[in-house]
Amino acid sequence: MKFEKAIAIASDHAGFNLKQEVKKHLDELGVAYKDYGTYENKSCNYPDYAEALCRGIQAGESDLGILVCGTGVGMSMAANKCRGIRAACCSDTFSARMTRMHNDANVLCIGERVVGAGLAADLVDVFLGTAFEGGRHQIRVDMITALEEKR
Repeated sequence: MKFEKAIAIASDHAGFNLKQEVKKHLDELGVAYKDYGTYENKSCNYPDYAEALCRGIQAGESDLGILVCGTGVGMSMAANKCRGIRAACCSDTFSARMTRMHNDANVLCIGERVVGAGLAADLVDVFLGTAFEGGRHQIRVDMITALEEKR
């Protein structure tokens, strides 16, 4: 897999170990990434790391990101508060594929307490390897963007 920009990655303490596994997988694939923290498994607040990663995407440092927490849900909730971010919490490859194809998701959220390292690697592969289909789906993505503009 080749990307023009590094993949953004971040976690809280509950996702730290799985984030390290995902980073190893990205290294094996030869995919560059930028780690927005946390850098240890000491208790911390996941919204801080979701925001840091999202700001990196908003600034154009990355096009795609991966967030890891205990379930993936908290990170997805926080990330989706950021303009231009379409984060999807996935624990199966079908959802990871479809959220890229139909929703143009730009952030994959996964949970260390939900998926193991092997499934996380599969989710990352599918998410990063799937392109947005556009077409009729672009209309719906534009509608999501319009909702952001109303806030």
